Amino acid sequence: MDKKVAIFRKEHFNAAHRLFVPEWDDAKNEEVFGKCSNPNYHGHNYDLVIKIVGVPDPKTGYVMNLKTLSDIIQENVLDKFDHKNLNLDTTYFKKLNPTAENIAIIIYEILREKIDSKFDLFVRLYETERNFIEYPVK
Repeated sequence: MDKKVAIFRKEHFNAAHRLFVPEWDDAKNEEVFGKCSNPNYHGHNYDLVIKIVGVPDPKTGYVMNLKTLSDIIQENVLDKFDHKNLNLDTTYFKKLNPTAENIAIIIYEILREKIDSKFDLFVRLYETERNFIEYPVK
């Protein structure tokens, strides 16, 4: 069997963040980022969809065991981001603005190290029902 198949795992996490550029004053940050620049932070209920593309194993029929994928996401993403202040509680966003775009890229980079490179990996992150990010773009 040489046909590629896409599998998906959907997860959910809640996190707070503040979007701001430290060199700017509060007025400039509010002008650019609006409510998202609140100095006391604000939160989102993120939905995360991970897509893995590969050829099913001839014995198991799996591209990848979805329980294994779930465990990888839980340990490496959810445990680090869920119910956290992304600016204060993670090392990833100490110097990187935690926009949805940057969060998706960081999640991709974290998972890319844990998932066999024979698989294509894609991250879709919903910040709201209407706003979502995909990385990488092909």
